[in-house]
Amino acid sequence: MAVTIKDIAKMAGVSYSTVSRALNGIGTENTESRKKILKIAEQMGYVPNQAAINLKKSRSYMIGLYFSTISKMSSPFVLHDVLTGVYSITGSKYNVVVKGIDMHETGTLNPSNLDGVIVLSQRDEDMVFMNEVLSKNIPMVVICRAVDIDAPNVTTDEAHAMERAMDYLLENGHRNIGIIEGNPGLDSSRLRRRGWRSSMRNHGLDPDSLPVISGNYRYASGYSAAKQLLSYHPTAMLSYNDEMAFGARTAITESGLTVPGDVSLIGFDNWDMSGYSDMHLTTVERNMGEIAKEGARVLLRRLDEGITDNRRIYLKNKLIIRDTVKNLNLIES
Repeated sequence: MAVTIKDIAKMAGVSYSTVSRALNGIGTENTESRKKILKIAEQMGYVPNQAAINLKKSRSYMIGLYFSTISKMSSPFVLHDVLTGVYSITGSKYNVVVKGIDMHETGTLNPSNLDGVIVLSQRDEDMVFMNEVLSKNIPMVVICRAVDIDAPNVTTDEAHAMERAMDYLLENGHRNIGIIEGNPGLDSSRLRRRGWRSSMRNHGLDPDSLPVISGNYRYASGYSAAKQLLSYHPTAMLSYNDEMAFGARTAITESGLTVPGDVSLIGFDNWDMSGYSDMHLTTVERNMGEIAKEGARVLLRRLDEGITDNRRIYLKNKLIIRDTVKNLNLIES
């Protein structure tokens, strides 16, 4: 097996970037440190990756950040968090161009214009684009979705996270629960549906017994869905994201009810407003910024240090318990 920069860094007790700079004769490392690294590299039989060297010589310092769709994505806050996360890692070294896969014309990717690509994938249809990226030998990282493809994935277990959210409602005595779903065609919606339905079955309950209304991850659709769900007199509503949950809260209060006094509410994503508005929303934290940062780190390790890592990386979700779920067990006892 070929010796990598990672192997040399481990032996020398320094970072990958320190080894990379030493091998390329750049940076501020002192002479003794560089000599030590070069000696270790020689002893280990390190051979530079000529393909990576050639690529560096003709780099554009452009990274493509591609979303499944810009106009119909789950929330504008996702776009903001992902951009902020990627920029915090790429810094001023790379320019980042943002595009929607749904607007991409197949066959038009030019490898000379892009050093690498980060794909926030939410649809099966994205595979056509991702296969085109790979066919052009453009380094790629896929975030927010686990896909069987020759590229690293950085994502979270959304099904398990939504299962935990439903568990929490059931543990607090709720059985008549209204579900506010997201865009049916998105992977996130399918995974979250799988999660809450699994929780119901694990508690010996029929998931088909619950009323379900589809939204589109936007505030207005949460409002509309909640208006319809109120006719079922639910004690709680489970929303596929926080933005729709806030829309649902408006519908609930307009009907003369309160959260959580009359209707409990759980969201998903933990966007900034959820912890700081007048409604402290119980929600699942899926830190899109951290997912984007890790995806950018993986891509830059490939571009700057020649480290190829095609692992599937799962970052943890967390149920953030605040003030919007009422414990019905206390009332019954």
